[in-house]
Amino acid sequence: MTGREFLELDSLQHRLYLERQNWMEVVQKTLDKLPKSDQNLCKHGAYFLAANSSICGLAANNFFRNILHVRKAFLASALPMTVIPFLSTLAVYEVFVREPLFSGDLNCEVCAVVRGGLIGAVLGGFYPILMALPVNASLAARYYSSPLPGKENLLRYWLTVSRPVFRKMSLGIVIQGVTGLYLAAKQHGVYLKVLQLMNTSRDPEELKD
Repeated sequence: MTGREFLELDSLQHRLYLERQNWMEVVQKTLDKLPKSDQNLCKHGAYFLAANSSICGLAANNFFRNILHVRKAFLASALPMTVIPFLSTLAVYEVFVREPLFSGDLNCEVCAVVRGGLIGAVLGGFYPILMALPVNASLAARYYSSPLPGKENLLRYWLTVSRPVFRKMSLGIVIQGVTGLYLAAKQHGVYLKVLQLMNTSRDPEELKD
């Protein structure tokens, strides 16, 4: 690539970046004109999904502690099971659903809803369970609260231990998936309202002022 081609490519990328930033500013100003309920849904809706992830993490942590008879270090296991699922769900939802939706990169409603459902079910449901397993396994080994098998039976043992936890948490996984679907669908609906308001504005230039 020649220097001129590189400069042209860099200039094009810079122009696209500025256009995207300008678009997001216009969308944000238009969103501020919608009812508070729509604004809160877009700005704070993902926090509800993330909070449910923390609840799933605490529930899974409690189930594994009971199965493995772990009675010590409750805060050491509960704190990461509360914070990490919350932050992970919130960050991934923002990056893959909300931000591309309101930046104009995700115009497909089905795609947005599927993304929301997968994030809710996988990160909001499965991930806290998978995370709780090694956390409590290490505590069980450290405090000798439950006899652990040798390496030859290790996989079978943890599958047996995990099966009742997944069974009990199955409803939570479904709820998280449905919550993610609902949240993404509602936010897409708000995005359509923003587009309609922008199209019906008598003076679109005032949105840029």
